[in-house]
Amino acid sequence: MNRKATRYLAATLTAATLLTGCSGPWNDPNPPSDPELNTYFGSFINRPKHLDPVRSYSSEEGLFLDQIYEPPLQYHFLKRPYELQPATAEKLPEITFLNDQLKPVSENETPAYSLVTIKLKPGTLYQPHPAFAKDQEGNPLYIFSTPEESAPYILLQDFTEQATRLLNSDDYIYQIKRMGDPLNKSPLIGLMSDYIVGMKEFGQKVKDARQEDQWLDLRDFEMEGLQKVDDLTYTIRIKGTYPQFTYWLAMRFFAPVPFEADRFYHNPGFEKKNLTLDWNPIGTGPFMMTRNTPNREIILEKNPNYRDDFYPTEGTKKDSEKGYLADAGKKLPFIDKAIFRYEKATTSQWSKFTQGYYDRSGDGSSNINTATFDQAFTVGPDGIELTEKLEQIDVVVDEENRPSIFYTGFNMLDPVVGGYTEDKQKLRQAISIAFNDQEYIDIFRNGIGQAAHGPIPPGLYGYKSGQIGMNGYIYDWNEKTKSAVRKPIEYAKKLLSEAGYPNGRHVETGEPLILYMDTTAQDNSPVADWYKKQFAKLNIQLEFRTTDYPRFKEKMRQGNTQIFRWGWLADYPDPENFLFLLDSRQGLVKCACDGSNSSNYDNPEFDRLYDQVKSLPNGPERQVAIDQMVEIVQKDSPWIWGMNDKDYYLSNQWVFNTKRHGISQGTLKYVRLDQNIREEKQVTWNTPNVVPLLGSIGLLLALIIPGIGAYRRRQKLTIETE
Repeated sequence: MNRKATRYLAATLTAATLLTGCSGPWNDPNPPSDPELNTYFGSFINRPKHLDPVRSYSSEEGLFLDQIYEPPLQYHFLKRPYELQPATAEKLPEITFLNDQLKPVSENETPAYSLVTIKLKPGTLYQPHPAFAKDQEGNPLYIFSTPEESAPYILLQDFTEQATRLLNSDDYIYQIKRMGDPLNKSPLIGLMSDYIVGMKEFGQKVKDARQEDQWLDLRDFEMEGLQKVDDLTYTIRIKGTYPQFTYWLAMRFFAPVPFEADRFYHNPGFEKKNLTLDWNPIGTGPFMMTRNTPNREIILEKNPNYRDDFYPTEGTKKDSEKGYLADAGKKLPFIDKAIFRYEKATTSQWSKFTQGYYDRSGDGSSNINTATFDQAFTVGPDGIELTEKLEQIDVVVDEENRPSIFYTGFNMLDPVVGGYTEDKQKLRQAISIAFNDQEYIDIFRNGIGQAAHGPIPPGLYGYKSGQIGMNGYIYDWNEKTKSAVRKPIEYAKKLLSEAGYPNGRHVETGEPLILYMDTTAQDNSPVADWYKKQFAKLNIQLEFRTTDYPRFKEKMRQGNTQIFRWGWLADYPDPENFLFLLDSRQGLVKCACDGSNSSNYDNPEFDRLYDQVKSLPNGPERQVAIDQMVEIVQKDSPWIWGMNDKDYYLSNQWVFNTKRHGISQGTLKYVRLDQNIREEKQVTWNTPNVVPLLGSIGLLLALIIPGIGAYRRRQKLTIETE
């Protein structure tokens, strides 16, 4: 081997050796972070569409907004059942019942109104923002008359001046007015207009006053049910009694929006540059959004103006055992920055979690699905356990039964599967018996979840388990196993025959019964095949009508579906939040709105009882009414009841206070990290084995170098001539 080749080999081997000793892993997908900042690394699968708190109604948006905005109330992080507590409010709201003359009711009077009084804590500040910046005369610094004036400003970072101000009661009032403004298309405008006095009239006044899409200062328009008492106190007057209204005060719809921000984001030319509240939130919460590039990453940073807030000091014995009370009384938040990376696939999200590059397996969701379950859990005699691989790296498991239901709905307006006569009830009951929800859970959910028997999920008042909670139209009780057993398929066939379809054919015409499921999913998937097999048990043919999501939503609004899959996650922990899914006044067709009653179910007796339940406190009278409602819908069977969800969340060993909340996503402020452990494990888990690489390089050079030598010798040969 010549000297030059030797140098090549030495350089190559030296480089490979040095690479193995690099301080960081080769494959780290995260951007370099400031070691002085305690940084959380998370991920999201579904990009947020709305970041305006008056418009947003999805969990993927709550992942971010619930860290930024603060409604007056919040949920206790640890307590179960879920418990409300003050956030920016000084205490829980005071509720006064009033008569028609707006006087406190006497003992025997039926309240005409409820007056909700909210008093705020003093000293709460907004995050720094250019909307609050003022010139020397005290006028807003960034208000423009034309798009040309605003042209130099593309991002919020382009505004060099920022300021803040104190939160006040006007900000909460302004946000409720924004909810009532039809231009903002709040999903709550229909529901809240039925409760908040004067909201409908306010919406009409604003609509009449607006010229096209011009900005209106909503402070100039009164809403009868809203009143400012002082800078820290305001009242909301609602019709009748509605105890659940307090829960709404813990949702971002009722978080404050200052009029300055509304005015700032309506500068000419801003909307085309995404300089809008729907893209750039502004709040008083523990974090503020400093980057929104949803195709790549979203970054939250600690709000430097965040009020004094402390980790809870109360919890259960189990909370203490799991270390959830180790930080009791400490100031929040613990982290300085959170970087959420966009992932197109759950598999890459999972891979980066197990490599230590994401702190938790999922943020907006648990990311435990059919693709990842076998890598996370094994199912043994004691139930679900972590796999040996995850046990070895000390992954932390948190379980949360989020109040939810996922069901298959019948359109009750459909001439075939809809209707309320006995034969229609029996048709839907027969299909519900054949449609084995538990089998679906076992096959497609890895056994995570439980078959539902009615509209109310476990964990909420009014839910009943065991034999007394069993749906007797679909199940029988097995005394030996003390469990509900689905009625035999022969019984379902009997019901189908009594419904007028013996052996799946019309009793008079002999035509086969063909039903249609409207969906946005592919009709050739394993799940679709499973659906067809369930209906085939009754000799019913199931066909799929597949459309894109906008068209599907339009068909739902018009009542042009027949069977569909749907679900609901709790907004607040009360049975009313699930029973209202079957209130006829929320029917998509009946209300001609984005109602919650997707089945268009309409039973006057159910509605009457619903009006009782929503106004009664928990107690025997409310429970009796709930039981009657559940019995009514079990018999009518507007849904194949489906399943109640359960989630398992995984966190890496350096993440603390990992408990999840089944209602609120505003829990990032409680999370604590040990970055030293993370860095150590990332290196350990991702150090490449370079021995095969070095061997391959050596073999390659052993083959190449002799060839190089032979080539060089040939070049030196001279041609002999006579």
